[in-house]
Amino acid sequence: MNREDWDERYGTEELIWKADPNRFLVEELDALVPGRALDLACGEGRNAVWLASKRWRVTGVDFSRAGLAKARRLAADRGVEVTWVEADVVEWQASPASFDVVVVMYLHLPSEQRRQVLAHAAAALAPGGTLLVVGHDASNRLHGTGGPQDTAVLFGPEEIVEDLSGLQIERAERVTRTVVTDAGEATAFDALVRAVRPS
Repeated sequence: MNREDWDERYGTEELIWKADPNRFLVEELDALVPGRALDLACGEGRNAVWLASKRWRVTGVDFSRAGLAKARRLAADRGVEVTWVEADVVEWQASPASFDVVVVMYLHLPSEQRRQVLAHAAAALAPGGTLLVVGHDASNRLHGTGGPQDTAVLFGPEEIVEDLSGLQIERAERVTRTVVTDAGEATAFDALVRAVRPS
């Protein structure tokens, strides 16, 4: 989906996603000491806002103006400050070694663009910083619920690990989450990779 598609999707009063943060983000990062955090492809801002509520100094980047408008409203409603940047994460680069945490949540791009984003994400990590990547696992298309159906933009933890040379991999696995659908509860399969830049 391009910028115009996302602007149209986010062009509603209500949130497309819920306001609560992704559960894997909370599980993986809640115990870390707050510092500077970067949320790439932040969408409506729920994860960036949660990080800010935990005293992180957060920058959220997305190319959808409509998504960022919702993110700003959510931050205001929650009484937190986030620096919002309207930019294409494939091209945008942070200052090197400037963030203690970088998160890339459910960003699905063709492999070449994905590798470029992850290279930029890794370069933005300060020594000892943590990168968290979560997305719909390739197996979800046939065995799970929701998510993109285009195999060209899906990945498994193995592909993400291959994209992150130079980082120490702390966790790389397929994980499941429960999704509520019109037909009841179903299971979705995600890929999760947590990596650290050596100090």
